[in-house]
This record gives sequence, C-alpha cells and structure tokens, in this order.
Amino acid sequence: MGTRVGMEASIAVAEAVALCDADVVAAYPITPQTHIVEHLAELVADGELDAEFIPVESEHSAMSCCVGSAAAGARTFTATSSQGLALMHEILYIASALRVPIVMSVVDRALSGPISIWNDHADIMAQRDTGWIQTFAENAQEAVDMTLHAFRVAEDPAVCLPVMYNLDGFILSHMIEPVVMPDHAEVERYLPTFKPAQRLDVDHPISMGPVGIPPIYTEAKHALQNAITGALPVIEKAWDEMAEVFGRRYHPIETYRTDGAEVALVTMGSIGETAMTYVDQARESGVPVGLVRVRLWRPFPQAAFLDAVKGVKALAVIDRCPSPGSVSGPVAAELKGLLYGRSQQPRVVEFQVGLGGRDVPVQDFDRMVQSTLAVLAGRPLPPPRFLQVRE
Repeated sequence: MGTRVGMEASIAVAEAVALCDADVVAAYPITPQTHIVEHLAELVADGELDAEFIPVESEHSAMSCCVGSAAAGARTFTATSSQGLALMHEILYIASALRVPIVMSVVDRALSGPISIWNDHADIMAQRDTGWIQTFAENAQEAVDMTLHAFRVAEDPAVCLPVMYNLDGFILSHMIEPVVMPDHAEVERYLPTFKPAQRLDVDHPISMGPVGIPPIYTEAKHALQNAITGALPVIEKAWDEMAEVFGRRYHPIETYRTDGAEVALVTMGSIGETAMTYVDQARESGVPVGLVRVRLWRPFPQAAFLDAVKGVKALAVIDRCPSPGSVSGPVAAELKGLLYGRSQQPRVVEFQVGLGGRDVPVQDFDRMVQSTLAVLAGRPLPPPRFLQVRE
C-alpha cells in the first residue's frame, strides 16, 4: 500500500494536501512553515494540483480568506507558525463559531520575545481555547496521516469544525524521514468528496456570523462546546477507518510500556520518540517508568487519559511552554484539573523543558523521572521546574 520514499516532513505534508484535492490554499510564508505552502504553490503552478493558491499579505488575511473560502463550500487549507498563528488569533474564533471545516498545519515554534525561530509549543498553547480540534504528530509519517485525518474529521457532517494538526518546527518539519505516501485511489477510499453541510449560495441565501446579542450568545457558545466534545467519536472512527485503509492505527491517548510502571512521562509531539528511547533504557536498568503520549489535545480525551494512567503512582508532565503567572504549565494544569478529587489519583510533577528549541536529551528524561520517584519516596512536591535553566 502506497510508496515508501525518503522525504522532508514539510514536503510530505504538502503532497498529502494535494492528494486530498484541496480547492483553495491561502497562506503567508513564515519560518519554519514556509516549505509546506511553497511546495503547494509549486504543485499548483505545475498543474499537479487543481486549486486556487492565494498569496495573501498576512496570516490574518490568510485565515480570513480561508473562512470565506470554506463558507462558500471549497475544501480549504492553510499553514502557519508562531507569530503568524498569533496574528490569526481573532479569526480562529470566527472559523470555529461559523463551523467552517478549514484544515491548518501548525509547524510549532516559540513566540517572541526574545525572537526565536526554533521549536516549542507556546504558539499552539495560546490557541487552545479557540474551538478548533487539535492533534499532534511525532514524525513525518504521522504528519501525512494527520493531514488526511484532519480533512476527514473537519468535513464530517456531524462535526463541521476546523482542525489544526501540529508538527514540531525544524525538529520534525525539516527532517528527511522514510514515509509511505498513499496513492490517490487510497485517499479517495478514505476521504469522501466534500459536500458542505451549509454554504453561502446566492440562489439559496443563508446568514452566517450575525451579531450575537446577549439572549443568544450563551447558547451559541454552548452549541460550540457540544459540537467539539461531540466530535470525539468521529475523530476516533476516522482513525479506525485509517487503519482499515492504510494499515496505521492512532488513538487519542497512546501509551508505551506503562504495564507495571510507577511513573509515567507525559509528552506531546516529537519529543515522545526520544522519551521512548529513554524508557527502553530505563526499563533495562529496572526503573519502573512508562510513557503516555497525548495525540488529541482538543477535545481532550478525558476517559482515555484516565484509563491510560490507571495504576500509575505519579506523572512526570512535560510542558513545552510556560504559563507566566500561573501555578502550572498548560498541559499540567489540564491534567491536574482532570485528576482533582478522584480516588487514587497519581501525583503530578511538572517540568518545563525544550523552550525555544533547546534540545531535550535522554539524560533530561532521567532527571525528570528521578525527581518524580523522589516525590514518591517522600520528598516534598516541587513547584513547576524550568529543568534546563543554566546556573
């Protein structure tokens, strides 16, 4: 099934978008996302993708254009990073409120200042409450598959919501890796022809995005909350269908060697692969550690996470960005809120690492796990730690 090739992850994402027959790509270049839309522009210019490529003047304009395009019934894609995603911020809320199925690849990068073009998760964590479905890829193959999955979920009549999927900037986006690229027939089996549930049509006019006066605003937000939480079964079904068509299976929460583990690392994104290397080494040395990887960030899969950490005594939660002024990083705060008040809940020990592209080697995972084991042995629970601060 498919063709195995060596390909840069960003180029593989663009090729996957082309396989999905996107109708409109509206984008603005920004490091380290540029290779995605640059390659899509080449595919359109060379006649390999029959789509409108719109080179807009900013990311704010890109998302505004995407909202209009998707509202008119076109299969729509864009990509961005960091400050570009921040510039889109106000329009992201509009896209989800209007229930337009835009797909966006976010190549995660630190937010300024100081200015940084390297990877962490500050950009995506700033967007966690915008009403978009959000997933994470760990490697190039997963980035391709999350592209297909994003279109499949966004356009499902039971969902009709925008989807953003994340891949780590440079660490993943610019890496050449082995990828099984599906052929067009396989993608057609998986991804139905887009039939919008509603669209702007001069012959059948509808109103989209009217003023939300106080008597209806709460109900509108309640409807959006129900829509995104109600999308979970469709998200999981789309991964089940992916396994049937392509032979690769994904889950909202994925575990690695958690049987018998007293401590579980919790990761998101490409850092999970380094964590697996550490877990293998630690297990050989008798350290009772496993790994829990969060693939689906929004809607957060509460039941799946609770099942994954059942029997674990402590969690070493890794945040790739701080939350200045808060008592916890974004991921740790999410998990502590979920676990609060439950019987036999695991202790949560927080770490903030890999900021602004700093490497997180295997040794750092060992430091985190040893600190967490010390808490289990009776040491006081430490505050959230910037693990890699130089003395």
